[in-house]
Amino acid sequence: MKRCGQRIGAGIALLALLAPGESAIFAQNGAPVSNTPQGGFTLKANAELVLTNVVARDAKTGALVKGLKQSDFKIYENGKEQRIDTFDFESVDMATPLKEATVSGLAAGSSGSKAVVVAKPEELRNHRLIVMFFDLTSMQPEDLERSVDAAQDFLRTKMQPADLVALVSLGDTLNVDQDFTADKNALINEVGAYNGTEGQGFAEGANSNTNQVEDTTAYTPDESEYNDLNTDRELFALRAISQSLSKINEKKSLLYFSGGISRDGIENEASLRAAINAAVRADLAIYSVDTRGLQAVTPLGDASTGSLRGQSGFNGGSLLNNMNQNFATQEVMATLSSDTGGKAFFDSNDFAPAFLQVQKDNSAYYAIGFHSTNPARDGKYRKLTVKIDRPGIKLEYRPGYYAPADFRHSGKEDREQELEDQLASDLPATDMAVYMGAMYFLLDENRFFMPVSLVVPGSQIPFVKGGDKDRATLDIIGAVTDAANRPVGRVRDTVKLNLDPSLQARQKNIQYTTSFNLPPGKYEIKFVVRENQTGRMGSFIADVTLPDLKKAPLKMSSIVLASQREPSKKADPLVRNGEEYVPNISHVFREDQHMYLLYEIYDPAREKAAEGAPKEAKAAINLLSSLELIQGSTKVYETPIVQARSINVEGRDAVSIELDVPLSGLKPGSYVCQLNVIDDAAGSFAFPRFAVLLRAPAEASPTAPPAAQPPSTGGAD
Repeated sequence: MKRCGQRIGAGIALLALLAPGESAIFAQNGAPVSNTPQGGFTLKANAELVLTNVVARDAKTGALVKGLKQSDFKIYENGKEQRIDTFDFESVDMATPLKEATVSGLAAGSSGSKAVVVAKPEELRNHRLIVMFFDLTSMQPEDLERSVDAAQDFLRTKMQPADLVALVSLGDTLNVDQDFTADKNALINEVGAYNGTEGQGFAEGANSNTNQVEDTTAYTPDESEYNDLNTDRELFALRAISQSLSKINEKKSLLYFSGGISRDGIENEASLRAAINAAVRADLAIYSVDTRGLQAVTPLGDASTGSLRGQSGFNGGSLLNNMNQNFATQEVMATLSSDTGGKAFFDSNDFAPAFLQVQKDNSAYYAIGFHSTNPARDGKYRKLTVKIDRPGIKLEYRPGYYAPADFRHSGKEDREQELEDQLASDLPATDMAVYMGAMYFLLDENRFFMPVSLVVPGSQIPFVKGGDKDRATLDIIGAVTDAANRPVGRVRDTVKLNLDPSLQARQKNIQYTTSFNLPPGKYEIKFVVRENQTGRMGSFIADVTLPDLKKAPLKMSSIVLASQREPSKKADPLVRNGEEYVPNISHVFREDQHMYLLYEIYDPAREKAAEGAPKEAKAAINLLSSLELIQGSTKVYETPIVQARSINVEGRDAVSIELDVPLSGLKPGSYVCQLNVIDDAAGSFAFPRFAVLLRAPAEASPTAPPAAQPPSTGGAD
């Protein structure tokens, strides 16, 4: 998923075919695909109805205002008035009870409760439709306990006859545990299953017989290594829920219980925009609840972190860092709520206000629909403004929506324009999974080499048979924009895949690498990838900061992790001794592999020359480096110390350090890696940390490439 801009030093493309953790097979990217224009006349009509719900309140008392008419409202899109085509008023005061004949297959509970009554689609009108979504992957046991207790208390004491509640959870998979129902006992019991406090007599995993909310997961085997460390998994789940609810015309609310969404793995801004757009189109307002409650952020951190080094614990740096990390986990939740018309509830141990807010916002509302006068299907964000002719009334509504965007099967020029439009669109395409990683290396005082790697799962690409080969074509377009939104780098490429069927490309991953030369600063990178069989597209958006290293005590590049190295004649920082490091952007490895590390140190300090040494003699440097692997609180492995005594990257005053970590003696699981880098001559140091996941080796296959012979621990030349 990518973007465009003016090209500055875009590098030669590198294409790899990767199984999860396997070695890559490289192919030369081909020439652009020739497309024959398709003639004919196409009649286009915009029949999409844009719906928005408006809550009218008295500006002084906050009381709901009823009895308004269509003529009282005016609605504007990007400042242009639209004609109101549909108008309706819904209120819980007009709700009718569910028909008792519609029941699920659950047995009656020991408390004597009836079988669960599940709402039919025609019975949803004038009801509050509330989805409780529990993100079990993000919550600690005490957080889950708090959220379950709050939900059960609401169901027992505050749930009203007009409330229909559904339960969804995210664990290993996305599960619909209970469809919309008014049966309090069934809901209380099902919520209790999340923390083991459910009652007796109910079947586990109550499911609907109306299919209003679908059990939807789309994690394919070949991309599982990316899902393990993908911080957007929650966003994929929210989008799936929204898409399943889109068939219900009434307004919906989702209470999202989460321990925060971390953004420190493979994260894609496109996933956030897609989740918000799906919720807006489904008329779903998200109410985010941070289940961690009121937190005390301490300078020294909590018991989950090791002891501090340096002065940050005394000068406020550590406290600021901990606070920023906490705010960062809440930022996505706040954006989800504000952009879908909901509200976020943070830093409180009392979750009751979230339930009350949902009831308050959904007691009565006006549903207004219009057909936009703007026919462009450009994916741009369109701002909505609703006005009312009566004074003293305050209106609440969602601020806007994304215009639709689609793929048209047309001629070459139109297909190229579609890529450009998608690159410029505010609503990125997410029909195809794409992952991206970016690194940086200093070329000179004011210039960085930034390699960018894209990965597309082979299962996402519809290969076709061409003779004895599996063939497919990918269009790739990407751009880098600076902080002022000016294009500073651009890539446009067409890659032909012409692979032997024995490679089983559908079970592996396609990796594409390019590069940019850029000055220090903050940038946004966007790439769009399209497969040319069905026209599906995927996008990836990420923010990247290239640091100003002039004042850094220890000037260091990114750390490249790789599970393979390939012969190469290129001359860039990823190539050492004729071998190119293929970045492993997922940080997932197998036990039968090696983990290779590559990084550079710039302008290292020189030791004082010994007495009597000739003036022309160059003073030596003294760089020391090693890697520790930590599991839990135990250090389980450390590489031998690598020492560098001289510059080994001529022309850039840099030392390139390579480490080789054999993984065969380590157990599968998650590890925290700490890289120790010490400039002994300058008295400066750095201890960056990152996470890796180690898996058991895949079963031997006759088509699998042979394992590499275990080389010795690498050095710094």
